[in-house]
Amino acid sequence: MINGREKLNILFPLCGKAVDMKWLADMGHNIVGVDVSEMGIKEFFEEQDVPYVEESIEGLPDAKLFKSTSGNISLYCCSIYDISTSLLGKFDGIWDRGALVAVNPSDRERYVNVLLPLLNKDCRYLIVTVEYDASIHPGPPFHIPDSDIQHLFGSAFNFKVLKKIDALTDQQRAWGLNLFYEKLYLVTPKSHK
Repeated sequence: MINGREKLNILFPLCGKAVDMKWLADMGHNIVGVDVSEMGIKEFFEEQDVPYVEESIEGLPDAKLFKSTSGNISLYCCSIYDISTSLLGKFDGIWDRGALVAVNPSDRERYVNVLLPLLNKDCRYLIVTVEYDASIHPGPPFHIPDSDIQHLFGSAFNFKVLKKIDALTDQQRAWGLNLFYEKLYLVTPKSHK
């Protein structure tokens, strides 16, 4: 995602308390996260020992912004469907580690339609999906076949699988699965070479 670039604006949709946010912020990038769980956001700052301030967000009365005192980590406590470029700006990178697989399949298009306008023309969007027999386990995390990635990102974006790993653990075995893969996709606007 970084691809040799510095001081990127990186979005973490449904961020929870992902430790990657601190790691990338420590590398000099500007991090923006969005999650509905205020508890998870506060735990991120506390567990990573990052001082923060809490602010209200104009135009979103039920939302809050938790911002590191250094200013390079801003976590929005609101629905992912309430964000926009006017609120967050545009991004050079998106790290979707567990968001798309958590979104109800019936809401995937809506979710992607919220995120795509946030991409700069040279944005690098990394998505981790999971692959398993959905007839055995309905989700979440939800199975996302390649055909859904094609449908969601359509003609305006390139996508390729960077890595597919066997991620079967005892938890997935308890669901009755004997195959469970994680796939890492890179999605880029077609205008980007």
